Amino acid sequence: MGITSGSSPRNRSDNLRKEESEETHLQCFELESSDHVFWSNNDHIQSMSALDILRETVRILRYNCLVFIVIAALLICPVSAVLLSNVLVDQSIAKRLSIRLMLVAKSSGLPLRPLIKHSCQRFAEMAVSSAMCFPLFVTLSLLSKAAVVYSVDCTYSRKRFDKTKFCVIIAKFWRRIVSTYMWASAVIVGCITLFFVLLVSVCSAFAVIGLSPDLIVYAAIIVGLVFSVIFANAIIICNIAIVISVLEDVSGPQPMLRSSILIRGQTHVGLLIYLGSTIGMAFVEGLFEHRVKTISYGDGSSRMWEGPLLVIMYSFVVLIDSMMSTVFYFSCRSISMEASNGEGNSILESMAISADSMGIQ
Repeated sequence: MGITSGSSPRNRSDNLRKEESEETHLQCFELESSDHVFWSNNDHIQSMSALDILRETVRILRYNCLVFIVIAALLICPVSAVLLSNVLVDQSIAKRLSIRLMLVAKSSGLPLRPLIKHSCQRFAEMAVSSAMCFPLFVTLSLLSKAAVVYSVDCTYSRKRFDKTKFCVIIAKFWRRIVSTYMWASAVIVGCITLFFVLLVSVCSAFAVIGLSPDLIVYAAIIVGLVFSVIFANAIIICNIAIVISVLEDVSGPQPMLRSSILIRGQTHVGLLIYLGSTIGMAFVEGLFEHRVKTISYGDGSSRMWEGPLLVIMYSFVVLIDSMMSTVFYFSCRSISMEASNGEGNSILESMAISADSMGIQ
C-alpha cells in the first residue's frame, strides 16, 4: 500500500535488523534447548521429571528475563510484601480464633502442648491473612499467573510478548479465569474444612475409647500426614486448572476436572514441584519472621535492606512456581495428546490471530 511504498530505505533496514535480531534470539533459544527443551513444531513435549521442568523453567526465564522481571516487580512483589508483613492482619481476630481452635483441640482430647498451641496460632494467622488478602489474590496475584502463562505460551510459540494482545485476552477471558479461581478456592477451603472435621472426629473417638494423650497426638500426626498428601494434590489440580482457564476455552469446574485427568500418571512430578515451592516459601517466610519482624540481634538496622531483599526472594519463588506449573501443564498436555493422537491449539494463539485481524499491533 502507500505506507509501505513510502517508507525510507533506512526505516526498512532498521526493521530488517530488528526482525533479524528477534529471529536470532529465538533461534538461539531453539539451538540451546535442542538437547533439553521438549517443544517441537508439532506441539509435543516429552515426559519431564521435576528437575527437567526446573531446567526448562530457568531456560525460559533467561530468554524472557525482562518480561518476567516486570511481572514480578509490578504484580508479585506488592502481594508478597503485604503477605509477609501481615500488615492487613488484625491480630485481635487472629488471637480470638487461635483461642477457639485451642479450645476445640482440648475438647477433642489433644493435650495443649507447645506444638499444638503454635499450630493453632499459625493457622489462625494464615486464615485471617488469606481472608484479608483475598482481594489482592483475585486481582494482582491472579493477573500475575495469567501473565506468566501467556509469556510461557509466547516462548513456546516462538513469539514476542505483546502487552496489547495480552490486554485483549485478559479483557475477554478475565471472568472465566476468576470463575476458575473461585472454584479452586472453594476446593481448597473444602479440603481444609474436611481435614478439621476428620481430625476432631478421630481425636474425639480415641479420647472416648480411653487412649492416652500421647497416642491421640500420634493419631493426629498420621491424619495430618494423610491430609498433607491430599491437600498437595488439590493444590496441584488447582494450579493446573488456572493455567487451563487461561489457555483453553473452559471455565468454572471444568478446568478442575480436566486438570485432574491431565495429570494422571504425572502426579509425582507435581508433588515434587509443590514440595520444592513450599519449602522455598516457608524458608523465606521463616527468615522474614526472625530477621524482620523479630529483632533477634543488633539494633534492627538491617531491616532496611533485609526486608526488601526477602520480599524479592519470596516473589522470585512464587514466579518460578507459576512458571513450573505452566511448563508442567504443557508436558501433561503433550502426553495426553500423544495418547489420544489429537491436536490441541492454544486459545491464546486464536486470540492472537483475531487481534491481528482487528489491526492491533
